[in-house]
Amino acid sequence: MNNESFWNSFLDIISSKLNSISFNTWFKDAKLIKLTEDKVVIDVGSKYKKDYIARFYDDLIEETLVSVANHNCTYELVTPEEMKEEVVIENEPELPRYKDVNNNLNPSYTFDNFVVGESNRLAQAIALGVAEQPGKLYNPLFIYGKSGLGKTHLMHAIGNYVVQNSDKTVLYVTSEKFIEDFTGITKKDEDNYDIVKHFKEKYRSIDVLIIDDIQFLGGANKTQDEFFNTFNFLHGLNKQIIISSDRSPDDLKVLEERLRTRFTWGLTVNIMPPDYNLRLKILKNKMAGHEVSALIKPDVLEYIANNCESDVRHLEGAVNRLYAYTAIYSPKEINLEFAQEALKDYIGNSLYITNNITKIQKAVAEYFDVTVENLKSKKRNATINNARQIAMYICKMTTEETIERIGLEFNRNHATVIHSCDKINQEYKTNPQLKQQIKDIKEKIAN
Repeated sequence: MNNESFWNSFLDIISSKLNSISFNTWFKDAKLIKLTEDKVVIDVGSKYKKDYIARFYDDLIEETLVSVANHNCTYELVTPEEMKEEVVIENEPELPRYKDVNNNLNPSYTFDNFVVGESNRLAQAIALGVAEQPGKLYNPLFIYGKSGLGKTHLMHAIGNYVVQNSDKTVLYVTSEKFIEDFTGITKKDEDNYDIVKHFKEKYRSIDVLIIDDIQFLGGANKTQDEFFNTFNFLHGLNKQIIISSDRSPDDLKVLEERLRTRFTWGLTVNIMPPDYNLRLKILKNKMAGHEVSALIKPDVLEYIANNCESDVRHLEGAVNRLYAYTAIYSPKEINLEFAQEALKDYIGNSLYITNNITKIQKAVAEYFDVTVENLKSKKRNATINNARQIAMYICKMTTEETIERIGLEFNRNHATVIHSCDKINQEYKTNPQLKQQIKDIKEKIAN
């Protein structure tokens, strides 16, 4: 079926299911912009129409597309203004291959040593499928989940598999590195063509682009524009794009809608925290072959697996601490009593160590009788502003989250977080009331 026949069939079905006023208002002037096997792009004329149709006719469009195409396919509504921003792929030749690219892959992260359980089995299977057929299966692949669950391991595993089994070029970067590279261009003389050419060759001449922690592009509007163009260029040439985040595309409100929409073009997959069986499996894998592994009793592994529930890094930390304690005291066996002594501070404080920002926000909000929404809002009255600064300070002091991540959770940039933390830190030294408030909040969190 050609494009014209497809579109006429689509409109005929829509028309049959709506009254003439609704059809003429919302669909009569719509235009088919792009049609592929699994994707339809429709120009609806205006942002108002786009928002209305997406809200009230989403199910109807999806059902009609299935009826016409005879299989599931996705769709995107666009406006003429948005289409002007698109990169014209057809008339722009593929750039020469960038010879000096450092793929930044960690060779120790492979599919062979990725421990699979029920919480990550789907993600691992999909990642392997993408590695075997880059650019053909799911593009882009969007992997999300909290820190420490294996997203980065899987992304490196895909890259390493592609490099080892094909002649395709791969580039892994964090979003911070992408920002740094783009900022390096904008700081140079605009006429410095070689700098711009180098950037484009680095990011547009590769076969597989892997970008980690995309959420940190939030607030960097010009960099988002460049990533949008890079994404369009690569996707238009069927180059594989792999993205990770600590949250789903729908929850990435710090990024522009046009980016969030593109992240759902392929497939999104969530990695969940490891269940008990997977945690036990990971522990056995980490300890396999270690010189003291033969000394470890089975109930020690069960003890650690039961008490380190948050993520893989917490499990690794417990193992490393146990090894260090063993090196100091040289026990004849590592039994439960020995393990409890070795890990009493680490596991005993695990709820405190693994505080997340949400828990801290809730405790601070309750303490100062405000809401979490107040802390995240633009409101700047004295009580809310003070509570917000204290919450940021506690997040920085008691979690391992980055300044950027803390800023995202409070809808602030990293400079604001740094200023707030410095301010509270200075006051803490001379203000006994503030010192007591922070102490009370920490106790509230720990309990």
